[in-house]
Amino acid sequence: MLPACRTDHEGFTIPTFDLVPSDVEGFMDELWEFQSAFHDCFTRSEPRAHFFDYMVGQLSPLERKSIEPMALRIGGGTVRGLQRFLSDVAWDEEQMLWNYHQLVTEAMGEPDGILMFDETGFVKKGKDSAGVARQYCGTLGKVENCQVGVFAG
Repeated sequence: MLPACRTDHEGFTIPTFDLVPSDVEGFMDELWEFQSAFHDCFTRSEPRAHFFDYMVGQLSPLERKSIEPMALRIGGGTVRGLQRFLSDVAWDEEQMLWNYHQLVTEAMGEPDGILMFDETGFVKKGKDSAGVARQYCGTLGKVENCQVGVFAG
């Protein structure tokens, strides 16, 4: 059975959270510490700063998460600087993946591995598969005829 917010003729409602400022106190310090683990992936200080600004923009309450609104929301952010960061700056992708894997290993790793769950929506045409209905499809980011599965790995 599907939740009411995921069924036919119902819009997808975003759940509300009862957050107070003290719940997120220190978040920016933690985000700064997280991104500092990737400093060795960039050769200059400017891309490091843009990397942080980009993460702040992605976590902001902006409706559109494109470069211009994010850069304008960030104090001292420049549209062209963030655009160049994403299009022209060379990142050491292998180093970035290695650093990320190390963070995951430190936080959740066990000698015999970790268990992860992931919900994924698959667009479907027709109703021949089990569980196909008009429901929120995260792959598309909207309500559509799809099938949702939860996977463990």
